[in-house]
Amino acid sequence: MSFWGLHYNLSVLQQRTLKSITRAVGVGLHSGQRVEITLRPAAADSGIVFRRVDLPQPVDIPVSATAVSETRLASTLSHGDAKVHTVEHLMSACAGLGIDNLYVDITAEEVPILDGSAASFVFLLQSAGIEVQHAPRRFIRLIKPVEVREGQGAAAKWARLEPFHGYKLQFEIEFDHPAVDSTGQRVEFDMSRHNYARDIARARTFGFTRDVEMMRANGLALGGGLDNAIVMDDYKVLNAGGLRYDDEFVKHKILDAMGDLYILGKPLLAAYSAFRSGHALNNRLLRELLARSDAWETVTFDDERLAPQGFTQPTPAW
Repeated sequence: MSFWGLHYNLSVLQQRTLKSITRAVGVGLHSGQRVEITLRPAAADSGIVFRRVDLPQPVDIPVSATAVSETRLASTLSHGDAKVHTVEHLMSACAGLGIDNLYVDITAEEVPILDGSAASFVFLLQSAGIEVQHAPRRFIRLIKPVEVREGQGAAAKWARLEPFHGYKLQFEIEFDHPAVDSTGQRVEFDMSRHNYARDIARARTFGFTRDVEMMRANGLALGGGLDNAIVMDDYKVLNAGGLRYDDEFVKHKILDAMGDLYILGKPLLAAYSAFRSGHALNNRLLRELLARSDAWETVTFDDERLAPQGFTQPTPAW
């Protein structure tokens, strides 16, 4: 293909950004602050960059595993004194749709929660359109397993990455609660066989009324409510519409994990499995991976037919 004098082989699996600018306004789940985000196209090899445009001098916060500075109830990225909280739902949507390069202008320190899932971000990204770029898409491919663990016995948690020609995630939760116990607590999502927008993106964050008072006393969950979370008392789901998926709780953990892992900065070719993991353990897993240079390699696909299914075409709309 000739493009402004450049010759490029169309069969190369290429990077993606947006075709146009799109915006959303909402509130931060924990801060309760009004916030506007503007999603902008970015050049090839830019990665995903959050830009705090509300500061006296705008500060860029590039996405990377080592930029994660806090993992209490959400993933926070930092650059110097500038922070952006609760990035995982937007990052999950980027992972699910295969967006490599993006600027996220943000007017406060927390990404808006919108409806508590990644569905609104999927809609924003797809409505802006996805642009294929003239640079090869780079993947981190697992060569050896990497695992992190925490706790013992009934308190044990773990997360693991293993070699796999594709990308699949398996997650198991364990909550001693009637509403959760009555749903599926284990799920597997495979990019080659499932559709992210349909199967994962609509799963909402969840919480318990017994925790809300304590969280709000600590300055958290100030923007949370029945319109942007699944809320449960000691026995049941309080949302009038019930659940969006039979197994919405564990699917939200898959959604979060996809966002946390995409903070690596490149898509993974790996099988992720986890038991009771969360933002902290997911980030520990990425840092352990980066420390183990013998456990992974960077790869591109000169012929997209050799790439795993699920990566070659932009995800279809709903």
